[in-house]
Amino acid sequence: MTATTRDRILDALESLLLDKGLSQVTLENVAATAGVSKGGLLYHFKSKDALLAGLVRRLTERASQQLADSIDHGHSVAEWYLQTPNPDNAVEAVELELYRSMLATMRTIDAANDAQTDEVQQALAEMMSSWSDGLDKEVDDPVQADLIRLVGDGVYLRALLGLPPIDPARYRALVARLLHR
Repeated sequence: MTATTRDRILDALESLLLDKGLSQVTLENVAATAGVSKGGLLYHFKSKDALLAGLVRRLTERASQQLADSIDHGHSVAEWYLQTPNPDNAVEAVELELYRSMLATMRTIDAANDAQTDEVQQALAEMMSSWSDGLDKEVDDPVQADLIRLVGDGVYLRALLGLPPIDPARYRALVARLLHR
């Protein structure tokens, strides 16, 4: 199956973020890397914010697929949420780098006065809500769900920042306690 133009554009954005960094993420460079005209890019993404929001939505789709695969293998939403990203795994390392690039990119965007109107912020909120919704449905106690969510977010943030993970045995004990095992 051949990639759609929209996919090629998002692939180009990912490549630029990962290979060259934020300074090279311009509409012109993304279009050239994707092999489309700037007008062709703008047909699919009306602005740089729309392009970045498209990448966040793509990351959301990937995470949703990872969650579905995890559930298919007998894991719970909470277990998926609490997994630690492995920088030694090639796929997870690329995902971590992409999330790091997205964080750097988002820091450069002027936040709109109303988060509802900022497309990138809205895409991020939708991504986080999609994860939270599944956790809230699975865990009866909302405080317990929040504890799982906050620990999972913190573990992922440590990985994004390149900080060393907590001791694996200690983390397994923490997960067991959170999951009441």
